[in-house]
Amino acid sequence: MKHLSQSLAATLAALATASALAADTLPCLIEPAQKLSIRSTVTAQIVDVPVDRGSVIRKGQPLVTLDASVEKAALDGARYRAVMQGAVTAADARLAHLKEKLRRREELVKEKFVSSQDRDDTLAESRVAEADLLEARDNRELAKLEVQRLAAELGRRSINSPVNGVVTDRLQHPGEMAQAGESAGAILKLAQTDPARVEVVLPVAMYGRVKAGDLADIKPEAPFAGLYKATVRVVDTVVDSASGTFGVRLELPNPSGKIPLGVRCSASFGPAPG
Repeated sequence: MKHLSQSLAATLAALATASALAADTLPCLIEPAQKLSIRSTVTAQIVDVPVDRGSVIRKGQPLVTLDASVEKAALDGARYRAVMQGAVTAADARLAHLKEKLRRREELVKEKFVSSQDRDDTLAESRVAEADLLEARDNRELAKLEVQRLAAELGRRSINSPVNGVVTDRLQHPGEMAQAGESAGAILKLAQTDPARVEVVLPVAMYGRVKAGDLADIKPEAPFAGLYKATVRVVDTVVDSASGTFGVRLELPNPSGKIPLGVRCSASFGPAPG
């Protein structure tokens, strides 16, 4: 039960052991599945933050845009180098010329019109030309790899939402400098609302009756209404000896975001086995 605050865990444990066991209706708490702090992985100026506190967000939605003018220019240059033909064409033409020249030199050597040294010099030039052509082709392949690297770097200048949820706080604004690293401040804080998380503290007498995959009925406290089905995802295997309880976590689908979060609830796991 490390994910719950000590006071809340104690409250739920007391309520669970005091009155809920007989009816199999237990106090619970509906919370966001997770709370996230959105930070930049690079140090750069913030250009745009198109969301604000309270904004409902979907997974993959752009949240923050960082300045990427230098990276875009470098990417354009790499793309051009990856497709340009000039160096390869020139090296190819020079190699073809030297091969033809070498063929003629070999014929002239047989007729003793030129020396063997002339033929050998042409052969050496031809081999250098082959190396130049290979280098030109290698440079073009390296430019293609550079395009991939710069495209990945450019992608780090845009931060998208990793979850469906809501913005709970906006801490930085356009024009400010986003810092990288764990010690850097967050730009946004998010709460994942779909699915929601339900935490229940059960008396030890129910140990073994609730298993992963079981369904439970979840009813939010007044003034909220509704009855929702949640699925057990985690059953703690260690019982808290002080309170005689153990924790259970459930997953509660909330695609429309209508289920209130941060509120108390009651959970019913159905009748005990006969």
